Amino acid sequence: MSVLESKADKRGLTASGQGSDGGTVSLCDVRNIGIVAHIDAGKTTTTERILFYAGRTHRLGNVDDGNTVTDWMLQERERGITITSAAITCAWRNVRINLIDTPGHVDFTIEVERSLRVLDGAVGVFCAVGGVQPQSETVWRQADRYNVPRIAFVNKMDRMGADFNACVAEIREKLKANPVCLQMPIGQAAEFSGVIDLLEMRGMRFDEGSEGRDVSEFEIPEDLKAAAQAARAELCEQAAEADEHLVDTYFENPELSADALRASLRRSVIAGRLVPVLCGSSLRNKGVQPLLDAVVWYLPSPVDRPAVQATDLKSEKTVTREHSAAEPLTALVFKIATDAYVGRLFFVRVYSGVVKKGQNVFNPRSRKRERILKIVRLFADEQTEVEELGAGEIGAIVGLKESTTGDTLCAEHQPIYLERITVPEPVMFMAIEPKSRADKERLAESMALLAAEDPTCQVRVDAETGQTILSGMGELHLEILVDRLRREFKCEANIGRPMVSYYETVTATSNSTYLFDRELGGKRHYAQLTVEVVARERGVGNEVEITSGVRRKLPDNKLADCVEQGLTDGILTGVLARYPMKDVLAKVTDVVFMDEETATDVAFRTAAVMGFREAALAASPELLEPIMSLDIVTPADYVGDIMGDINGRRGSVRDMTTRGDMQIVRAQVPLAELFGYSTAIRSLSRGRASYTMEPGEFAVVPRTVREQLLNR
Repeated sequence: MSVLESKADKRGLTASGQGSDGGTVSLCDVRNIGIVAHIDAGKTTTTERILFYAGRTHRLGNVDDGNTVTDWMLQERERGITITSAAITCAWRNVRINLIDTPGHVDFTIEVERSLRVLDGAVGVFCAVGGVQPQSETVWRQADRYNVPRIAFVNKMDRMGADFNACVAEIREKLKANPVCLQMPIGQAAEFSGVIDLLEMRGMRFDEGSEGRDVSEFEIPEDLKAAAQAARAELCEQAAEADEHLVDTYFENPELSADALRASLRRSVIAGRLVPVLCGSSLRNKGVQPLLDAVVWYLPSPVDRPAVQATDLKSEKTVTREHSAAEPLTALVFKIATDAYVGRLFFVRVYSGVVKKGQNVFNPRSRKRERILKIVRLFADEQTEVEELGAGEIGAIVGLKESTTGDTLCAEHQPIYLERITVPEPVMFMAIEPKSRADKERLAESMALLAAEDPTCQVRVDAETGQTILSGMGELHLEILVDRLRREFKCEANIGRPMVSYYETVTATSNSTYLFDRELGGKRHYAQLTVEVVARERGVGNEVEITSGVRRKLPDNKLADCVEQGLTDGILTGVLARYPMKDVLAKVTDVVFMDEETATDVAFRTAAVMGFREAALAASPELLEPIMSLDIVTPADYVGDIMGDINGRRGSVRDMTTRGDMQIVRAQVPLAELFGYSTAIRSLSRGRASYTMEPGEFAVVPRTVREQLLNR
């Protein structure tokens, strides 16, 4: 039997995290955590081991064999990658762990974004060979945005080229974090056999015969004692520097006890001052139980996190909600999934109050009341029905009709709304049309369901061609969406080739007054609007505004809605090449109408659209293109050829570093120039170079390229 008591039932817990007597655990004994990392760092394998050692599963799933619990979609098992985040509940040391395994591929970054939005803590998994990679930096920034405390797990210590110290150094340098090593490896690569626990100063070995379940302790080998003592001294010093409560104790006796260190580290991790680092090899079943211990000891429970801040719907003032069942209901819909049996599942994080089966909840965005028909706890694609979800819990509900990703569910008598989830702009699109007239309605319904599930999947109809346009985060993302349409929704469609999503913007400020005065259908339609178009900072998004003076002049609110719709239509259709516009403020500053009889919806909507277009054309419009951040790992012999190729693709090299005998070239290249790049880089390096990329920014298209786009 493992010294860590790895089986959940031997601790009086069922796999759901409830006590064996059926009672629920205290909120202090709940951990809502996510596993985040670069692609192929070992997130899913680590998750599988966590479930196995926690007694939640009874066999070890393997990505290569396609039998993992969290990668349950056909597309995930075929490709060996995580596409959608999966929520699972397990238990360890009398603590319920609500765990979300997230994708590592950049095309599915929204899954990480919305998961981190609702989690209390995260485990960052790093490859001991690859170190901190581009998507590692992306997910770390996402966690920074939501102030999510983290611990780091350096995985794949058994791989050739593994270097624990180099990986820790990269966490410090590239992520600007403050890593503190709680373990040191015993050997590396083929020599990796276990870890040294620096708090207890003991060696730990994981028995291969029992699939790592039996963990034995032993004295630290003589040849590693000096290094272990030095590492523990550094650990104590870092802990004391980060925690003022420990300073006096440290000065009295630098040899801090393990219990004092754990208490101090927990305070510092929750405050975001330290990132504990552990190591192991998930595939070889080494080091996962100590990682589970670290989750319990150092990551926060819901009550350790600050009270959630929201906005009062009526007063627009900031209000707070404590993580308590006594507070009014506050919950966030962070994901929607379509289930073949129950329909749409709405994943929610409850921040305060209680969600009960049969209860009515209020959606402040739609301003409608909705009824909850069913509540389930999740185990990947399996569900267990429950009667309620309390504060601090994550689950899924059935029965909502009007809710979308990012909506708040609250008590109707105290309506408030939470900050919505940030959604990145799509960078690629393709035309899609039904193969027959009979498929048209089904295709439209299916794409609407996909768009509801995935906010980065956007569907629109081109006003000029009448084509349906499906937009996404990359070629793989679009490929998966089309595959799901065919397999899950049984929709056959003709697919166009993927193309780059260009946008339009303005670079100056201008205004225009447009008069619409027509007789249509025997009735006169009259409206005159003055529209101002203003360039906004890159990345802040669009905004439509009607000044208070104009609102007071309008005879009713219905006309104001028509004006806003007209401005929105103008932004969506652009002025140069019919691309959507971004980072634009459209403001109506004046209005003139004759009487209520001639002040029609048609007149005001048309005047808004045409006034916007005239103002935008006078505000120095430009085309924007997505720029990708490219990381290329290559032998030094091919650096010159690769850099020359980057320059030929309108790219620019930003940085070059060395990792072992390989060079890492960091560059920014327009997405339009990267089609077929995998073939090109293999040819340039004789198959020895590899690359990863992620969306960087949107930049103004050069004049020559702009002319080509406008004339094609």
